Amino acid sequence: MKVGVIVFPGSNCDHDAYWALNHNVGVETEYLFHKDHDLRGCDAIVLPGGFSYGDYLRGGAIARFSPIMREVIDFANGGGPVMGICNGFQILCEAGLLPGALLRNSDLRFICKQIHIRTVNNRTMFTSELEPGEVLRIPIAHGEGNYYADPKTLEELRAVGRIVFEYCDEAGNVTSEANPNGSQLNIAGIVNEAGNVLGMMPHPERACDSVLGSADGLGIFRSLVGALQTAAEA
Repeated sequence: MKVGVIVFPGSNCDHDAYWALNHNVGVETEYLFHKDHDLRGCDAIVLPGGFSYGDYLRGGAIARFSPIMREVIDFANGGGPVMGICNGFQILCEAGLLPGALLRNSDLRFICKQIHIRTVNNRTMFTSELEPGEVLRIPIAHGEGNYYADPKTLEELRAVGRIVFEYCDEAGNVTSEANPNGSQLNIAGIVNEAGNVLGMMPHPERACDSVLGSADGLGIFRSLVGALQTAAEA
């Protein structure tokens, strides 16, 4: 079992994701580079946060055309697990693997702080280790995290359980005050229709050790690894 972490020019959370997976969770992890044409037998892919290609044009717009993304798109369309964190979420939306777009934060400022998110759907391969409604304390660091989609898409996401995480307060209340960036429906993370592609703006890889102030992100990665183990044993 092996997880690949994509490295784009400008990625700055690739080492964090590698450490969380390899050291905190204990799964074999390998770096894959933007010019690669081979996923090297990886069973899951993580697109980390950062500023791929300097976020010129808009977040993720150039990275979407990297050679490695052709492989990632084919892998995802074939049912392979793909997780995009922050800039990775932006790339997944630009690549058409997730609906909607990430706009500039509503206050037009870069935000870097600890926030809380509520687990809306724990029946995905990324959340099975979490409890329904479980509140996680996880950091954010983004300037374009304001999730937007048309009303029809938003209703579909909500109706079929594709909203996985919502911004909330410490007690789990989903309020406008707890929304750090203006995201519609307080959306912090969504999955695709098949449930094998997750995009989220908060950084679980930066919340996998108590020395960092929170280990709440571990449940997300453990869920993914557990799903891979179950699939391997089937």
